[in-house]
Amino acid sequence: MKKVAEITFIFWLMKICATTLGETAGDLLSMTLSIGYGQSSLILLGFFVVTLIVQLRSKKYNPILYWAVIVSTSTAGTTISDFMDRTLGLGYATGSLILVVGLVSMLSVWYLSEKSLSVSDIKTFRPELFYWLTILISNTLGTALGDYLVDSSGMGYIGGATLIGSLIAIIALAYYFSPISHTTLFWIAFVLTRPFGATFGDLLTKPIAKGGLNLGTTGSSVVLLSILLGFLFYEIYKKKKLLKLTNF
Repeated sequence: MKKVAEITFIFWLMKICATTLGETAGDLLSMTLSIGYGQSSLILLGFFVVTLIVQLRSKKYNPILYWAVIVSTSTAGTTISDFMDRTLGLGYATGSLILVVGLVSMLSVWYLSEKSLSVSDIKTFRPELFYWLTILISNTLGTALGDYLVDSSGMGYIGGATLIGSLIAIIALAYYFSPISHTTLFWIAFVLTRPFGATFGDLLTKPIAKGGLNLGTTGSSVVLLSILLGFLFYEIYKKKKLLKLTNF
């Protein structure tokens, strides 16, 4: 049976919400609670490993497990990126370049192993493991790209979010009106939704004087988690309704 979520409009809304939550929750742990980027990364990588093991052991798609892993990759990706860019002093541009190489390498190994990068029919252990490792790297890359747009490019939070949002819109149009592989477009969109979440997360949390809405990491995380849970309950309801119709 399929192990991952179906790609729908609701999926992309939940993905953006989850990745934005990853930005605010990661900053809550590393900065607001002053745990630091290194220790936060270790804690959140541990959370990722636990959720991943439970997800891999599951026999079929479970919305709660699936989105728990998505959130864990987003939070871990936030602190790992910050650790690379700030603690190690690599900077956003160098950190992003390293992660781009890592993402391309992971996708290449996945393709050489499975002869496909499609996410529409993942049912077995190995392609699913590639899937989650690719998502972890892509979410880490997205944080670095988002921070680069906001801090280094001078575009600011609104400018960065607008640019990434426009690129996502172009990808959506290409999906319906171009011959480009849907698998290729999926992974481009998946990577882009992370920096969109990163810039939008910064817009929510940062002070008004710095161009943000000053909701703080705690307040923003609570709001985003509530929205994500609302979508999740809807997905569970829809799944149960579909099962009833099938059994009938």
